[in-house]
Amino acid sequence: MNLFYNKEKVGDVAFLQIDPQEGPFNYETKGDIVQITKNDDVVGYNIFNASNIVNIEGNGHIKLTDEIVNNFNQAIKNAGFNDELDADLSPKFVVGYVATKDKHPDADKLSVLSVDVGNDKLQIVCGAPNVEAGQKVVIAKVGAVMPSGMVIKDAELRGVASSGMVCSMKELNLPNAPQEKGIMVLSDEYEVGQPFFE
Repeated sequence: MNLFYNKEKVGDVAFLQIDPQEGPFNYETKGDIVQITKNDDVVGYNIFNASNIVNIEGNGHIKLTDEIVNNFNQAIKNAGFNDELDADLSPKFVVGYVATKDKHPDADKLSVLSVDVGNDKLQIVCGAPNVEAGQKVVIAKVGAVMPSGMVIKDAELRGVASSGMVCSMKELNLPNAPQEKGIMVLSDEYEVGQPFFE
């Protein structure tokens, strides 16, 4: 689940994205709460006058906290909706270890990686020319919001499942990022599974 907010440009509206989907959507409004559904599944909420419910600092993609989730859940319940937000508050950008690298069966420039992220092993399809087994790298897990605004989702690339993304410095919007293509390789002092961004 992701939260977007920009009071100056959009107004006092919190945009909660539960499941990134393409429209068309259905909307049901109760008071200040708009529930957004697709095929009877709740995919998001627009919460008007959000600053009356919770104090949100900053603009753009906002990091969720227990307090924000609990307050929005109470507001959704008070409005008369039965749905409850279930937010994964674990870090979305973590240090991963590329355990194996195999050639993609249907694409010359893609590799299929097995990546250890501490509490899980992810299969990720990667097109970076410099990725190799044995590297420590930055992984954007499913649900991560990139600086560009792109949300990382489970995907299939040329018929192979991929859960997450191996990141470059440019994609992470880090200062002095090289312009040439390639993922960011971390030094050995990084621990597998540790958050890359706090």
